[in-house]
Amino acid sequence: MPEEISNDLPEDVLDLELDYLTPVADMLNEFGFPIIIALAMGYFIYFVWKFVTEELEPNLDKQQTVLVRLIDQMRMLDQDQIRLQEKLNTVLEYKQAVALKEGKTNDKKNSRK
Repeated sequence: MPEEISNDLPEDVLDLELDYLTPVADMLNEFGFPIIIALAMGYFIYFVWKFVTEELEPNLDKQQTVLVRLIDQMRMLDQDQIRLQEKLNTVLEYKQAVALKEGKTNDKKNSRK
């Protein structure tokens, strides 16, 4: 005995559901399940391809431009950091050389006395 559709819903809604499902059932009867699924997969592949080409590719081009600019800025900052480190090393070497020179002059003065 087939189950009956519950009568909780208004009859208009039940008719709407049946009207919506009837063409799908007719297509399944006429063409078969594998053909309908193949068509649905084809539509899905078309939808994904369209989305990728129209939505994602333009955004990827913009992101690539931004990425190139960020990489250039990082290289410039790296070069600036290397220059600052060299300057700091030069100052520290100079300071150490001055300290050694003062130490030698102090040693000469102390040895003369």
